[in-house]
Amino acid sequence: MAVDNKGFVLVTTLMMLAVMLALVGTYFTMTRVELAASKASINSINGFYAGEAGLNLRAEEVRETFLGYNRPNGNSPSTELPACEGTNIGSGDFRCKDYTIGKHKAVTFVTETPGNPRMFSIPPGERYQNLSAQEYRYAAKSVAKNIKNDVEAVLELRFKSRLVPLFQFAVFYDKDLEILPGATMTLEGPVHTNGDLYLNTEASLSINGQVTTAKALYRGRKNSNDCNSTQVKIPKNGVFTALFPSCPSRRKVNKSDVSTWNGMIQLEVDPVTVPAPEEFIPQPGATYWDKADLRLVLNLTGTNAPAIAGASTTGVSVHNQDTTINNDLTTKLHLCAGTVGGLAANASSTFYSQREKKFLKMLEIDLRAILNCIQIQQILGPSKDVGESSEGGLVFYLSVWGPHSAESSSGYGVRIRNANPISSTIALAPKPLGLTIISDQSVLTFGHYNKDNKIPAAILSDSFNILSSSFDDSKSDKLMSQRPLPVNTTINAALLSGTDTTGDKEGSSGQGGAYNGGLENYPRLHENWSAKTLTYYGSFVSLGRPQHANGRWLYGEPHYNAPIRDWHYDTMFNDAAKLPPITPRFVYLRQELFVRDYEQ
Repeated sequence: MAVDNKGFVLVTTLMMLAVMLALVGTYFTMTRVELAASKASINSINGFYAGEAGLNLRAEEVRETFLGYNRPNGNSPSTELPACEGTNIGSGDFRCKDYTIGKHKAVTFVTETPGNPRMFSIPPGERYQNLSAQEYRYAAKSVAKNIKNDVEAVLELRFKSRLVPLFQFAVFYDKDLEILPGATMTLEGPVHTNGDLYLNTEASLSINGQVTTAKALYRGRKNSNDCNSTQVKIPKNGVFTALFPSCPSRRKVNKSDVSTWNGMIQLEVDPVTVPAPEEFIPQPGATYWDKADLRLVLNLTGTNAPAIAGASTTGVSVHNQDTTINNDLTTKLHLCAGTVGGLAANASSTFYSQREKKFLKMLEIDLRAILNCIQIQQILGPSKDVGESSEGGLVFYLSVWGPHSAESSSGYGVRIRNANPISSTIALAPKPLGLTIISDQSVLTFGHYNKDNKIPAAILSDSFNILSSSFDDSKSDKLMSQRPLPVNTTINAALLSGTDTTGDKEGSSGQGGAYNGGLENYPRLHENWSAKTLTYYGSFVSLGRPQHANGRWLYGEPHYNAPIRDWHYDTMFNDAAKLPPITPRFVYLRQELFVRDYEQ
């Protein structure tokens, strides 16, 4: 009898269809799971990056707080309650803060490590090695959440904020730096520039310290293609070693060329943030005006003179801590005897600047008479004397206000006389802990400055000029041969001042143009210094070009001749406790630990 296979085939077909449907269902289920897992993974990754961005933003906010001579303050959320929930959000710089990044949110807060700050020396091999720095340690925490408020990542960044004083460098420039001495020169201490660095010499140049540049390093000149085959030496493994002793023309130094210097020469490092020019202007809200213990303004009131200049049109105004003119203190200042017109502070217009091609109207300061005035007349206040210590010593802001104050060649200046030693002559007056003088105009020192019984001192100015004690204003507009010869002079002070730029352009090698004089002509001179010695101990810092004294560098008649330069970095500044008051500093962060908590 024939077997009917139709029913069997139907059953088999149905079974196969069921299996196939099951497989298809399994495939779609697995695909959905994989897509969901992939999406979850992508969301988790994006959440991680959002959380990481939150950490970086909080760390940068900490760094920016330090830039303004402040430090973070406030309270972190309590550890006894869930952080950043309800009222447990902390306060100040440590409070909870949310950042929306794409479709994710980073909930962040900061904690401070106990024991801040600590003083330490940056270890050898690191950038800015051997410099003393203040180190503050923090932890930033970040919880990344999606739009449903689900936690996607929990992260923590432990970092250090390091404050490095600019005056711990032999030379620090925020612009192109050229060191091109005609005579043998040795620089003791580190050298840094945020621009290009040019090294050349007609004799011998030795830099006994770490050299760092944010841009390029060139062996040779900037204003021409020249390079002298004389020695520029930097220590390699403790031995002074020439950098390209054969140098027929300017050449760019590559990282491979300096790899054997083991970190003593570092190229293309991160530029560091320095005070902006606006911080130095004389007005309330500007850092250095606000920080000053004493503010003296020669008022030549013009149409653009600000309110802070006061009402007097003939004399020097004194400003107290609320930044307004104080007529009682102005009267007291004029009672203080000094060497400049019989006053401690007076005006003059007898100095002719060959560089600016004009007579300068100047605020004349008898520094020791000012210190006596502080001690006797109490012009800093009834509880303050020359031993003032709130900023590590005394801080003076000296300025001239008139119709040309803001111009690029204002024709104004401040001259400081009788500054050796920097002390009061009043019996039992304390010795100043330090003195920083700040001006938005040119500063000129007359004679020795801080030579005897040296204290930590600094001058921050638009441009810096040196006159020996034999300088005669009445001959200042004559040829150099008709002026008195200078006498040997000593300056002990860190300097922060504007310097000219070769070719009026930064970061462009070989463009030619007028030479700026190089580091060796940082101080502006006005005498025939040939065979005379200018002794200097301090630190050279330049953050830009002069804003109000733009006369170009000129050598020889009728300007000046160079001295014997006996110049040194002042190793006193290696001790942070011996730095001048309110020494400018830069801040950089160093990561210590980055972790992700996978259990939350």
